[in-house]
Amino acid sequence: MRAQITIEGQSYKCDLKSGTDISIALHPQGPRAWYVGPMRIEPVRGEQFTGSVAEGGSVNFRDVHFNPHAHGTHTECLGHISTELHSVHDLLDRYFFSAWLCSPRCKPLHEGRDEGGKNAQVQDDKIIDEAELASLLEGTPKVEALICRSRPNDPSKLHRNYSHSNPPYFSAAAIHYLRKRGVEHLLTDLPSVDREEDGGRLAAHRAFWQGEDPKDLRRTITEFIYVPDGLPDGLYLLNLQLAPLVNDASPSRPVIFPLQKG
Repeated sequence: MRAQITIEGQSYKCDLKSGTDISIALHPQGPRAWYVGPMRIEPVRGEQFTGSVAEGGSVNFRDVHFNPHAHGTHTECLGHISTELHSVHDLLDRYFFSAWLCSPRCKPLHEGRDEGGKNAQVQDDKIIDEAELASLLEGTPKVEALICRSRPNDPSKLHRNYSHSNPPYFSAAAIHYLRKRGVEHLLTDLPSVDREEDGGRLAAHRAFWQGEDPKDLRRTITEFIYVPDGLPDGLYLLNLQLAPLVNDASPSRPVIFPLQKG
């Protein structure tokens, strides 16, 4: 199945059978962050009912316990940091976007700069800064979504516990740069665009969502993705699928399709 798509006046071809799912499924051995335990899936148990066929029940009938921000791939909206109760389920009105995949290096903080232009915080911090993104995106087409496969990239991202590990994060200047480029949807394999412990500043989140105008309400951040090394950097069609959950964040399944001029 092939489709022809026009982006910024340029025609591209896309094989809709060649999509790659870059989500990490919710499961007990999946990645987690923010000091919570693994997600749980447990049979419902009552006096006359067991929700497990293996245990003698008539059907499998399980409760699922998870946190959208802490377990598996999820997409969040402005409601994550606002006093208003915005739901990502209500804000997106389409689910296909032009996207660019890039592979930024996570630099030691002393090689980059934080959002204030100072070498601050902890010396073992690693960041994705404006200079790194600018070097990777120079000369690339304008797109609606940016997919960041951070370096180094390894399969441990599929099951890593990030709590108390001070994972890499984005500088606020890097996020301001992406806004200037017109990026409305940011996807990253990191557990957050911000530092694990930053005193509640959330500088990168706030740089991405600067207000509550319609454009900011449509902007999304997707975290905890995993992009295999076999996919080359370049232009893709992104299908951003969300679970129909009324919340500031929802489990999601981004699928990307390579685009070719034609």
